[in-house]
Amino acid sequence: MRNIAALLMGLCLTVSLGACQKTGSGAVAADDMSMGSPTAKVTMIEYASVSCPHCARFDMEVFPAFKAKYIDTGQVHYIAREALTGDPAIAAAGFLTARCAGKDKYFQVVDAIYRAQQEMFSDGEPHAVLLNIARSAGMTDAQFESCIKDEAALNALNARWEKYVKEDKINGTPTFIINGKVYDKGEMTMPELDAAVALAKGDGKAAS
Repeated sequence: MRNIAALLMGLCLTVSLGACQKTGSGAVAADDMSMGSPTAKVTMIEYASVSCPHCARFDMEVFPAFKAKYIDTGQVHYIAREALTGDPAIAAAGFLTARCAGKDKYFQVVDAIYRAQQEMFSDGEPHAVLLNIARSAGMTDAQFESCIKDEAALNALNARWEKYVKEDKINGTPTFIINGKVYDKGEMTMPELDAAVALAKGDGKAAS
């Protein structure tokens, strides 16, 4: 982490918040990353961090089934919002890398970072891990280094996170908002998501 930490020191937010305590709501913004039909009856916003273990577990164990059932079928419009929880420097570098890879590869890179999260934390070399992910997404070493040193992009990321914290009252990850209703249990199971989507569609009850 030493290389990334040195690059981002003084630029990352001083806000470093724990998982599993959160409230808030939010409307879709122009700089959000999304997948699925924008005209879907249900919109799910997820505030997550690529350095949050809870987020990684949800992404790997639950999200694929949710995506196949609801996003790929046009029932849910999914909005991803970048949070700087966990290790803010790793989260920032990861999200900058994903955005630099391009919108068509954004979620591919985010997924790769989640899968490599344990490796980054265990070997103490997240810079090298992120570089390999960037290479797999078609970026050169120079492009990657320029990307994580982009002060304007980092400031924009920080500004978005500050807004989520102050205006949406997000203080942990993952946080889910489904058609305006906040689900503050952290990771959600597939049955809980089924119930939440049914409620949002008007044909079910909220998960208990």
